[in-house]
Amino acid sequence: MAQELIVYNSFKEFYPYYLKEHTNRTNRRLHFIGTTLGFLTIAYALLTGQYKYLLLALVFGYGFAWAGHFFIEKNKPATFKYPIWSFRGDMKMYTSILSGKVKF
Repeated sequence: MAQELIVYNSFKEFYPYYLKEHTNRTNRRLHFIGTTLGFLTIAYALLTGQYKYLLLALVFGYGFAWAGHFFIEKNKPATFKYPIWSFRGDMKMYTSILSGKVKF
């Protein structure tokens, strides 16, 4: 039986669920590495005018994250159910790791 989709009315409601889906430290590290590589690839593409590399940024960002979910955390990425909230969650978790609020 398929799981029911929970409707979150705000990001504030969604973010605890997002963190619960990222309890494994290795999974969080893979997200962080993928997001960092994605940012660096975007910067490179924009600075050099080689826009073909923008697709590679998505591969880095989502590839590392999805590997963490499928092989480490053993759950489905929140992106599949909540794409916008999930992207915001990744950005918040990324900055929280940088600031030390979430353990790397």
